[in-house]
Amino acid sequence: MTKTKKNSKVYLLALVPFFVITFLFEILPLINIVIKSFTPTGGGGFTLEHFVKIFSTRLYQQSIWNSIWISVVSALAGIVIAFLAAKAANAASPKVRNIFTSVLNITSNFAGVPLAFAFMILLGNVGILTLIGKNYGIGFLADFDLYTINGLLLTYIYFQIPMATLLMLPIFGGLKKEWREAVGLLGGNSFHYWFKVAIPSLLPSILGTFSVLFANSLAAYGTAYALLSNNIALLPIRISQQYVGEVVQNQEFGCALALVMMILMVISILITNKFQKRGANA
Repeated sequence: MTKTKKNSKVYLLALVPFFVITFLFEILPLINIVIKSFTPTGGGGFTLEHFVKIFSTRLYQQSIWNSIWISVVSALAGIVIAFLAAKAANAASPKVRNIFTSVLNITSNFAGVPLAFAFMILLGNVGILTLIGKNYGIGFLADFDLYTINGLLLTYIYFQIPMATLLMLPIFGGLKKEWREAVGLLGGNSFHYWFKVAIPSLLPSILGTFSVLFANSLAAYGTAYALLSNNIALLPIRISQQYVGEVVQNQEFGCALALVMMILMVISILITNKFQKRGANA
């Protein structure tokens, strides 16, 4: 046996724990969700009843729509702000860029229940900014209602921005200085450079970032539940309701809802991949 074959076997052996963890915590739960989503409540047999209920009941239709709407809008807003932030960081000195990246790493982990409480302190009914708005007659602060879908959207945009910026920072390294110089020699300006050269070349990476942000927002649960509890129709909240309660639980229906959410994520990935291929071939 050659040395190369021995090394390859050693590497494969080192990957065994990874494959075991992936199988136990990713593949098996996925198989279980798919099987249970087509199983009648209580077990036994095959049914499409859960999916008929999901797509024919207004509550679950609204949950799907709200989740898609919040995910798309927060992802788009996060990408626009992150693009400007990453552009500024890329033009800054290495020291400033390192400090900026460290701050992003900290803020990107600030989500869930702590983020909801932070927004309550700032923009709740008696929040700091709300009281400032009421005392000084600042209407958009005094009248802002955090406990609505628009307030929830604001919190989602907040936690999307650091992640989007971290994902977009490396892509600016692919922009070459020669491209800007070439545009200038051809009589172009900054507008022509960004919208004719830079953004089209960055578009595949931007679309990939959008896909990640969409999935991140679609599956977010902690912030929405802490802020609005069951007062808003969202897929993650409706899924959790099927597993909470000591008396009544509907795991099969919860699995069907979870499968719908995963299908939405897959559709998002397929759409972005299609646009990425078009951008690469253009």
